[in-house]
Amino acid sequence: MQRINIVLRHCLIALGIIALLTCIGCDGKRQPDAAMAGRLRVVTTIGMITDIVKNVGDAHVEVTGLMGPGVDPHLYKATAGDVARLASAKLIFYNGLHLESKMGEILAKMTGNTKTVAVTDDVNRARLLTPPEFEGQYDPHLWFDVTLWMKAVEKVRDTLTEIDPGHQADYEANAERYLAELAKLHRYVKTQAEKVPPEQRVLVTAHDAFNYFGNAYGFEVRGLQGISTATEAGIADVQELATFIAERRIPAIFVESSVSSRSIEAVKAAVKSRGFNVEIGGELFSDAMGTEGTPEGTYIGMVQHNIDTIVTALTAVQP
Repeated sequence: MQRINIVLRHCLIALGIIALLTCIGCDGKRQPDAAMAGRLRVVTTIGMITDIVKNVGDAHVEVTGLMGPGVDPHLYKATAGDVARLASAKLIFYNGLHLESKMGEILAKMTGNTKTVAVTDDVNRARLLTPPEFEGQYDPHLWFDVTLWMKAVEKVRDTLTEIDPGHQADYEANAERYLAELAKLHRYVKTQAEKVPPEQRVLVTAHDAFNYFGNAYGFEVRGLQGISTATEAGIADVQELATFIAERRIPAIFVESSVSSRSIEAVKAAVKSRGFNVEIGGELFSDAMGTEGTPEGTYIGMVQHNIDTIVTALTAVQP
């Protein structure tokens, strides 16, 4: 009998430990949910917008970005999972200006309790570019002019305040801090750009995404493809750009993280056939940021990487 009691006691102790561990495991699973309780559920499209929401919303938002590193928003198609995420969100931020062309209809049809906001809506249209080859539409890549992207920050701040007025003071303080960092970034880009002699400030990339950058910081910009990567470059485009590079003796051209490098490699080969050697000066981030956790995985880090890469390549001594 005593032996049985000892066995039962050990069994009870074991069951108690199992129950305790189970409860701890359950609590561990519940904690993230509890931490998210009360947060505003936000979905964003491109990484640059995700970065704004993280900076301005901070602890008051739960943000999910749909388009990660290397993703081309011009060609992106929403998955079933994306549609579910969009439907469950309280708020959706997207760029607008037809950047997310394949998702445009989905975003336009969102109804019910979900609010959709284009972060470019309040930007003065007089400051937007309307390239003739883009069928009368605005160039959507305005994050390359830091001062224009600051308007997107203000739009996010105002929208978060409207949806969640209880945290208005935090949103305004966070936005003020972030805007000060962007003003500093703008000055940095201008200072770096001035290191390149004016006659050498020619930026050649895979697609025509850097026109706002050119306007803001004094670069002539040429892209092999048009504003949207949905328009493919032909042989004639490659040959024309190669002639331009050879005649101007441009030292470097650039690939983009979200666009195949094959077209730029073809340009390099075509330039060489004209008796001039152009280098590929590095990879730029255009329609997508870098990997999360790296400097280029933030908007500020991405912009700093781009201007540093451009300046280094265009000021390199030619052999």
